[in-house]
Amino acid sequence: MKRVTKTLGTLGLAGYAVMSSPFALADDAGWYAGASVGQSRAKIDDARITATLVGVGPASIIDDNRASAYKLFGGYLVNQNFALEGGYFDLGQFGYTATILAPAGTLTGKIKLRGVNIDAVGILPMTEQFSAFGRVGLIYAQARDNFTSTGAIAMPANPSPSESKINYKFGAGLQYNLTESLGMRAEAERYRINDAVGNKGDINMYSLGLVYRLGVKIPTPAPRAAVYEPIVAAATPAPAPKPVKEIPAPPPPAKRKVTFSADSSADSLFGFGKATVSPAGQQALDKFAGDLKDANFEVITVTGHTDRIGSHAYNQKLSTRRAETVKAYLVESAGIPSDKITANGVDGSNPVTKPGECKGDKATKELIACLAPDRRVEVEVTATRTSIQ
Repeated sequence: MKRVTKTLGTLGLAGYAVMSSPFALADDAGWYAGASVGQSRAKIDDARITATLVGVGPASIIDDNRASAYKLFGGYLVNQNFALEGGYFDLGQFGYTATILAPAGTLTGKIKLRGVNIDAVGILPMTEQFSAFGRVGLIYAQARDNFTSTGAIAMPANPSPSESKINYKFGAGLQYNLTESLGMRAEAERYRINDAVGNKGDINMYSLGLVYRLGVKIPTPAPRAAVYEPIVAAATPAPAPKPVKEIPAPPPPAKRKVTFSADSSADSLFGFGKATVSPAGQQALDKFAGDLKDANFEVITVTGHTDRIGSHAYNQKLSTRRAETVKAYLVESAGIPSDKITANGVDGSNPVTKPGECKGDKATKELIACLAPDRRVEVEVTATRTSIQ
């Protein structure tokens, strides 16, 4: 029979990222399921096969060392950096045919491999949609061999042996989230296999797959009440001495600034690292728009902010996207003219937290929570009606 051996260099296992990252794909725990299809590859040990045929003449060997493979899996995302995953795999069928010329005869060997696995998966988010991951786990694989011969070659004592063994596997891959619930994977894995005639070797599997989040998410906290800054109006000029009667000048435009937290750890306008308004955030914006009903706007300025975690380029982009999202929502849902709203992002250059208040540079959960006030969207309204609610 054949001996399955490794065909490529050792695959690099992507390290388990124990740090939290501002580039989170999804920081909600929950269940997921998926399926992958691809190709498996093995190396047939022709030298060992030839050695078993000593005494019956030279042999020519034709190998069948590639097969279609698939796996079905399900798992639980503990957090954005770690998951537990289990499933069923079928690595396909491999084989060989050895032909003897003198005396004439053939020996054909085949093996089918399938089993179940459980893996620990480490995840490294790199952008909002893109991540790398590595896995290591245990497999319980069944090997079913089958031998047939013709001519002068004798059959093995057991022509259809089978064996099931516990072994290990590891692998690495990339995932791209098409939506918050659907993602695509590309990965390479190595399975350590025992065949049914005493040999060990490796099977490599290369696959593409789809992953579906089952919608179990951490409940979104109720939105925090918006922080209203007092309207500062110009002082009323002193009345002119009588008998001259003067008409009072019209009051200056009234201003109001409202601050919405952009972090789900303190509010629910946005999820952490995201720029999509949540249902609870929509309620807060609807209330804000209702307070401004019938006001004669001169201008509304929307400013997005981030904390100091992450690169300047990423934070600038995220803060601008959040400001543009709030502007679009007020235009579409509240009917505010778009030419009266401006939106811009200022990354983390204007923090609310004081220097030294949040210590550290590593993006730990503690630092992310401490910097929550810095992740905000400010809406400043200038209107001619001073009684803005």
